[in-house]
Amino acid sequence: MQPHQIGFQVDLDRCVGCRACELACQHQHPESLAGFRHVERLHASVRVQGLLSLACNHCAAPECMRVCPEHCYDKLRNGIVRHHSESCVGCGRCVGACPFGAPRLNPRTQKAEKCDFCEDRLTRGQLPACVEACPVGALQLIELGELTEADKNLPDYPLIRYTQPSIRFVPARQPIRFLRKEAKSNDQQK
Repeated sequence: MQPHQIGFQVDLDRCVGCRACELACQHQHPESLAGFRHVERLHASVRVQGLLSLACNHCAAPECMRVCPEHCYDKLRNGIVRHHSESCVGCGRCVGACPFGAPRLNPRTQKAEKCDFCEDRLTRGQLPACVEACPVGALQLIELGELTEADKNLPDYPLIRYTQPSIRFVPARQPIRFLRKEAKSNDQQK
């Protein structure tokens, strides 16, 4: 059987910033102080282009796994990058190495933690909590065939050539209307 890579797809036109994915992640992982998924605005030069729902990208070549001196990370055949906190000494190398800020040190446990793609839910045939919670279908679980480089159309997104993140973006077809009005009013003030 050929190994495959699962990943997330984010549709920039559909995400409305409701943060249901964030809340579902926090509910699924109550031991994490902040949850693993976050929604942020994507900026292109001065104009806001959309909203991104981000978590660990379960990269094909994960830096967190490469730099961990305790070998706390492994990669499953389906592409999930797992962290084993029982071996973690809290050195923070994975936190500093990840270009996407996915692993974080939990101040309570003093150990790194990150998204596990809701592996327990996947084994039961369920979607990750964040994907299931998205009311508009902006966040999807996808299977990547041959690994191809992720979209390059996202300004301010970290260099992807080396880590090959398992996330794909459906680009926004037009700027978000209420943000465009905000930009016009800024232009009129000048």
